[in-house]
Amino acid sequence: MKTPLSKNEEANIRVGQQMTLTIKSLGINGEGIGYFKRKIVFVDKALPGEVIHAEVTEVRERYATARLLRIVERSAARTTPPCPVYAECGGCSLQHMDYQAQLASKQEIVVESLRKYAKLDNPPVAPTIGMDHPWGYRNKAQFQVGKQNGKLVAGLYQAGSHKLVGLESCQVQHEATTKIVQATRDILEELRIPAYDERKRTGVVRTIVARVAFVTGEAQVTLVTATPDIPRVKELILELRTRLPELIGISQNVNAQKTSVVFGDKTVTLWGKPSIAEKLGELSFDLSARAFFQLNPEQTKKLYDQVKQAAGLTGTELVLDLYCGTGTIGLWLAPYAREVRGIELIPEAVEDARRNAARNGAANASFHVGRAEVLMPKWAKQQGIRPDVVVVDPPRTGLDDALIRSLLQVKPKKIVYVSCNPSTLAKDMARMLGTYELVSVQPVDMFPHTAHVEVTVRLERKDTVQ
Repeated sequence: MKTPLSKNEEANIRVGQQMTLTIKSLGINGEGIGYFKRKIVFVDKALPGEVIHAEVTEVRERYATARLLRIVERSAARTTPPCPVYAECGGCSLQHMDYQAQLASKQEIVVESLRKYAKLDNPPVAPTIGMDHPWGYRNKAQFQVGKQNGKLVAGLYQAGSHKLVGLESCQVQHEATTKIVQATRDILEELRIPAYDERKRTGVVRTIVARVAFVTGEAQVTLVTATPDIPRVKELILELRTRLPELIGISQNVNAQKTSVVFGDKTVTLWGKPSIAEKLGELSFDLSARAFFQLNPEQTKKLYDQVKQAAGLTGTELVLDLYCGTGTIGLWLAPYAREVRGIELIPEAVEDARRNAARNGAANASFHVGRAEVLMPKWAKQQGIRPDVVVVDPPRTGLDDALIRSLLQVKPKKIVYVSCNPSTLAKDMARMLGTYELVSVQPVDMFPHTAHVEVTVRLERKDTVQ
């Protein structure tokens, strides 16, 4: 039975109510956070320090959301977004905020998460590492295709809706990916190859996926289709090759399911090579149409260097790379370690990781299919193999409960935690800080003009801390 709120605490907020709020901070989705009679109110596009007038659009037990009507006192960090469709498109959430202020807010989001969930009064969070030029950083574009006013459009869905916003340009995409998407859309329209209509479940093309390698300049385009056959496919290939000479491969992925997931299981090469070559520092990678690769190569190098610094390798250590994906972090660390072992649940990713290891001559790196919470204690028990350093790079949901128990059982000297979600990171820290000491926390801005922040955390076992 819930205890009723006192009259002082009760916030009788209703939908349609208008209110004046002072915005205190940014939320994890980039929305402004204010308080009305102790109740949190989220206001999209409002900035910390602003006094705003807003209208309530939704009321929940613990919070309300409101629409920004008017800025009474404007933040000095407020800026004019360069994107003409910023208000409609769901791709970015912070273009209205000065970039240096974005970096400071991301640091504050990490600090507040650790205070709230890990109960740390003064967590050692360093300033966010940003970009010198925070535009044109995305190496892959996944633009949905649809029909609007009789014309074929390619773009992104409006935030919180299923309305497609056509994009002629995109400031955060590498210009080569935008060019490929636009040219592909034009060709599809000229050849009258129909877009897929998910309501009627008719048509062919669902998504145009363009990827460019920043270092080599090689590019690929993948058409995600609802049908195995593409009408006039030979003409389509010829036109793509003629207008986009930078392409070295054209692929088709078939996804007939009623789903918001972009890719289906089957991919075929229509022309050229099935993958493009990319470099990250000294490492080389072959990227097939569905292969995972970080979307911001410039910041990825900075992130991985922070992982390397946190690991503090001397060449004698056994490193376990958990949730290793295609092996990029493990291979980045391999030259500085005695041995690296990666563990990943997805067999295709492990195959990619093994190919990447062979391609880069990393003889001391091996990759294994399985659950880390099973393999790590099994190796410790049966082979006496105990890691010196464990690197974890989990999904947004954080570490599996069983894996945290396994880490606390195996007790590596150091744990380097790479997180894309400060809330789940802090909740996981709360469970590990009895055994480990939090030595450093380094935010890295992988996605400028969005609320996302990547974090590298260094934990050291308390009995080894000097």
